[in-house]
Amino acid sequence: MDTELDRISSLPGHVLDQILSVLPIRDAVRTSNLSRKWRYKWSHIPHLVFDTQCISITSEDQTIVKNKLVNIIDHVLLLHNGPIYKFKLSHRDLLGVSDIDRWILHLSRGSTKEFVLEIWKGQRYKLPSCLFSFENLIHLELFNCLLKPPLAFKGFRNLKSLDLQHVTLAQEVFENLISSCALLERLTLMNFDGFTHLKINAPNLQFFDVGGIFDDVSFENTFLLTLVSIGLYVNGINDRNVSRGSSSKLLRFFVNLPHIRRLEIQSYFIKYLAIGKIPSRLPKSCVDLNYISIRINFNDLEENSVAFCLLRSCPNLQEIEMLGRPEEQAAVGPLADFWGDDHWKCLFGQLRLVKIAGISGIGSELDCIKFLLSNSPVLEQMTVKPASSEGGWELVKELLRFRRASIQAEVIYLEP
Repeated sequence: MDTELDRISSLPGHVLDQILSVLPIRDAVRTSNLSRKWRYKWSHIPHLVFDTQCISITSEDQTIVKNKLVNIIDHVLLLHNGPIYKFKLSHRDLLGVSDIDRWILHLSRGSTKEFVLEIWKGQRYKLPSCLFSFENLIHLELFNCLLKPPLAFKGFRNLKSLDLQHVTLAQEVFENLISSCALLERLTLMNFDGFTHLKINAPNLQFFDVGGIFDDVSFENTFLLTLVSIGLYVNGINDRNVSRGSSSKLLRFFVNLPHIRRLEIQSYFIKYLAIGKIPSRLPKSCVDLNYISIRINFNDLEENSVAFCLLRSCPNLQEIEMLGRPEEQAAVGPLADFWGDDHWKCLFGQLRLVKIAGISGIGSELDCIKFLLSNSPVLEQMTVKPASSEGGWELVKELLRFRRASIQAEVIYLEP
């Protein structure tokens, strides 16, 4: 055992640091008991993660758990010797605001590059102004926080990744934050409040993932954006004081996305894209787009028109996923033969994989499946998964009847 210990101890310093960094902080500190050589090695760990693995929970008393965690973090920060490049605090017990303020103030005096704060309980935690002085920050991740930067804040000049979930910030604060982080490459927004217009001005942005309740979204100077996943968590888009005669949201959405490669339209966002005039094709094809996922009500004419426009405007699609919303289909009458209409033709010359899910077997859904099968000469696989098992055998029989443009196309029926 001693030989093995000495063998580990003789490893290069950067290797030992890497070993300690992947251990829970509790176990990393315990290595002090191995020998005198190891006594303070943990104090040079550049990555500090404080979560549920930090302490052994032997009591259900939240006060005891909280006090243990606070003592551990205070102890580690007090004895830490060296730069702290990553700091993560994620715990499900209610922590004191003053404690978190104190830790952030301590970190603001260093060179932190990654900061993750997840407050799982209580009100939105108002971030102290010293957080906005982190000059070396590359990644910022916040959960259940209130952002109100000081007036002198000019942005995080080195920030490349921003993840905000369950946060509150004003409209002007949001716009200034995004536009002032010139190097921003990844942006995630989930369940936010305080602003309703997503104005994204980010010249280096490549990844954008958003889900929440908002009125509008617009891109400016986002010509590098390639991966977009967007969901609108409300079904009342028609009742949100939007004029149906307004300019096309669909056209405006794609103007500054010339190189998009992957698009996911989640929840009810397709209703937003259906506002205004829906063209049969985008003015400029999305030639780089190879994957598209659309959540759709197959019995809604406008939603189908949006899907039709997008599919027709993406000549190089390799994978299509269409997710039905069967809970809405009973509320409207059957849709006319939209997908089976011969008023347009389309050829998916590179489409190899199709996924259809959440359907109930109504005519418009079957027409869409038939259309994709008959216009995809190199299709390799289509999977169909209904929302329920009711009528499953009838659906299988219909699928077997459809003509396939690809002789190698395999249609797989998945049980719900």
